[in-house]
Amino acid sequence: MSLFLSIHPQNPQPRFISQVATAIRNGEVVVYPTDSCYALGCCMGDKDAMERIRRIRNADKDHNFTLVCRDLSEIATYAKVENSAFRLMKSLTPGAYTFLLKATHEVPRRLQHPKRKTIGLRVPDNKITLAILETLGEPIISSTLIMPQAEMPETDPEQILQLLDKHVDLIVDGGNCGFEPTTIIDLIEDPPVVLRRGKGSIDMFDTDDAN
Repeated sequence: MSLFLSIHPQNPQPRFISQVATAIRNGEVVVYPTDSCYALGCCMGDKDAMERIRRIRNADKDHNFTLVCRDLSEIATYAKVENSAFRLMKSLTPGAYTFLLKATHEVPRRLQHPKRKTIGLRVPDNKITLAILETLGEPIISSTLIMPQAEMPETDPEQILQLLDKHVDLIVDGGNCGFEPTTIIDLIEDPPVVLRRGKGSIDMFDTDDAN
C-alpha cells in the first residue's frame, strides 16, 4: 500500500518533508504537488524509478521528463544558460514555467531530447516542493500526473490514492493545487518562443509566437 502523507501547504512539517526526501533518495516513486498540478517524481539517477513512471503514464522511451530544481543556481549546473535567458528566468521564477535549454554533461543522456540534446527545467512556486528539494539537495525527475487516455491531470489526492495505490510508494497530500500545466518556453531560440500556453503568464511575450 502506498504511504499517504498530508503536508501543510503553507507550513510543511519538517519530519514529513524529510520522509519524502528519503523516499526519493531510496529509489521510490512519489506523487507530489507543484504550483501547476500534481506530478510524479523520482531520483535523478534512478533508471528503474523512471521506468515505473513511464509505465504509469503509458509513455514511450522518448517521454520528456523535467528536472525540477530549487533555484536558478541549480539550473545552471544542468543547462547552458545565456545571460539574456538567465535574466528572463530570474524574472519568472519561482513560477509555473518549464524552460527548454541545452543540457550540460551533468544531465544523464537518457533525460535529454535524443536529437536536440535539450532538457526541460523548472523552479516551482510551491512551498512543499521547494522544501523537499532543499532537503534532498538535488533536482527531482518529474512528469505531470496525467493518466493514460485522460485529458487533464489528477487534482484530488484521495482520488490519486485510489488510482495509484501500490503503483507508487508515497503520495503527498498538499491540497488541491490545480490542473493547469506549466507554460513551456524555448530558451534555445533567440528570441525565446512560447511552445505551450499554461498557467504561467505570457504577457511579456508576443502571443503570436504561442502555439
